[in-house]
Amino acid sequence: MEHLTLFAPSMLGADPLNAGAAVDSLGEGFDWLHLDVMDGHFVPNLSFGPAMAAALRKRYPGAFIDAHLMVNNPDSYLSVFAEAGVSHISTHAEAEPQLLHSRLSRTRRAGLKAGVAIAPPTPVEQLRHVLSLADVVLVMSVTPGFGGQTFIEETLEKTRDLARLRVVEGYGYLIQVDGGINKENAARAAAAGCDVLVIGSAVFGSLDPARYLAETRALVLQGSCRKC
Repeated sequence: MEHLTLFAPSMLGADPLNAGAAVDSLGEGFDWLHLDVMDGHFVPNLSFGPAMAAALRKRYPGAFIDAHLMVNNPDSYLSVFAEAGVSHISTHAEAEPQLLHSRLSRTRRAGLKAGVAIAPPTPVEQLRHVLSLADVVLVMSVTPGFGGQTFIEETLEKTRDLARLRVVEGYGYLIQVDGGINKENAARAAAAGCDVLVIGSAVFGSLDPARYLAETRALVLQGSCRKC
């Protein structure tokens, strides 16, 4: 059976002075738009806020906007990003973990898809109590906070574990991987159970982003067909 893999270009890899043109350069080859939100505290960098999410929603009204909050006090950001028009919010298990269950519930009550993210050192076991609530489990394959890092191959062990758990327990979450994805490793990530591939610097740094995405998607599809 063919495995459907979604591609989520990360706006962190786009030219900040030409964000709209960067998205336009993707053509119709993307599935989600990924927005990395950083507060300078949870991770040592600052990036986008709800104004960026609202601008993307206005320019691309039909887009699935995927907000990944790398922030302290993530509960205080949920309503502003919901009002900005995002489709999905992932927050980190490492940020106020005692509130994670209620945070996912609150996100879903707002009518959004709810996700949980983990950094490379965090084990899958730390998520067991919320997997039944999660629409998406985001596995960071680089250290959170900066684009352009090298993919950590060992994080695919976590995506394989999540894929097995999904089957055994009957969960419905998608598995997303974020960090260092490119044409060389996208097929391996998909084969390790990843349903959504976040791809930033590789695609936006290419001469032809739409073609790069199409070629990467073809490589993933070829890998999937070899398993059919």
